[in-house]
Amino acid sequence: MPNANTFLPAQDGHFIEVAGLDLVFKPVPLADHTPTGAQIASAAGYSDTQVVTVLHLLANGELEDIRPTEVVSVPQPGGRFVVVVTDRSYRLTIDGKRIDWPAQRISGSILRHLGGVQADKLLYLERQDKADVVVGDHDLVDLGHAGVEAFYSRAPVWILNIQGVRLEVPTPTIVVSEAMRQAGFDTNQGWHIFLKVAGQPKQELELTSVVDLRTPGIEKIRLTPKDVSNGEAAQALRRDFPLLDVDEHYLDEHFARWETVLDNQRRWLLIFGYSVPAGYNQQQITLALEVPPTYPGAQIDMFYVFPSLALNSGQTIECTQVQEAICGQSYQRWSRHRSDACQWRPDSDNVVTHLALVESALAKEVQQ
Repeated sequence: MPNANTFLPAQDGHFIEVAGLDLVFKPVPLADHTPTGAQIASAAGYSDTQVVTVLHLLANGELEDIRPTEVVSVPQPGGRFVVVVTDRSYRLTIDGKRIDWPAQRISGSILRHLGGVQADKLLYLERQDKADVVVGDHDLVDLGHAGVEAFYSRAPVWILNIQGVRLEVPTPTIVVSEAMRQAGFDTNQGWHIFLKVAGQPKQELELTSVVDLRTPGIEKIRLTPKDVSNGEAAQALRRDFPLLDVDEHYLDEHFARWETVLDNQRRWLLIFGYSVPAGYNQQQITLALEVPPTYPGAQIDMFYVFPSLALNSGQTIECTQVQEAICGQSYQRWSRHRSDACQWRPDSDNVVTHLALVESALAKEVQQ
């Protein structure tokens, strides 16, 4: 325990600063400009200097262990030292800087202090077997695990998915119109804009709406074009055959206009205004899925788009060269099939799961 009687008066007003594990530094008088580790421990109030660890806090933030007999040159004004009773140290790194800490646990605020991490950055604990975790100022990290705990700092980034386009946003809130511009969508075109949050009904937004990306469960912003009127009465959407209840509920929730039509004895689901990822020559298409008469016992295979899609890069999209006539229009056929490991299962697969494959296939070509 510290012994107040061991404080030495400074002969020339010389002081050092000493802290414990809380890194709250206090001035301590020191009579010698070149003390040993034992003298620093004694000046800090510890009588048994052999059980005390003395760490010199260097200008670059690193902690240097000072042995009891080791002499250290104390700069003017006096240096900073961490003095604690401990029998071991624990190694860690912060942004690549090595630090030996004299306690098994360390708080986020102490890590920030040692690493010089600015307040506008997040501090992460790197983990090998799972996602890295953010360390808050009041969080305590156990350094007793095998290996060296590595911490790193970075500016916070919030993720927003806009119709398949992934944005990294440096601020926790963003105006819808700005997010759309960053994702490459024309804000002058009429849009139905919906915010999807897990476990909640979809929320309709306006261009001027502000989205708080800190909201738990945000999945995406979905865009569908508004109907454009030319003065004629709107044409009723066809329902030539029914789909599964789960399909119709999903389509009603996510798309403004869809139809089921019979054309030349073939059954088609048409989804109008289906948005595709950035990187194609179109932003929206009509998507067609052929629904077999025995669906869901028989699988939905491939998909068809109108107008035809091409990559802005000029690269060829494999297996999309065949055209199919549907309701008097020429659709581009995308020959995308399920693998042996992902066979159609009538009890669980449906239009909804096939649309997930469509979305994945379109994103793959533009590497999203």
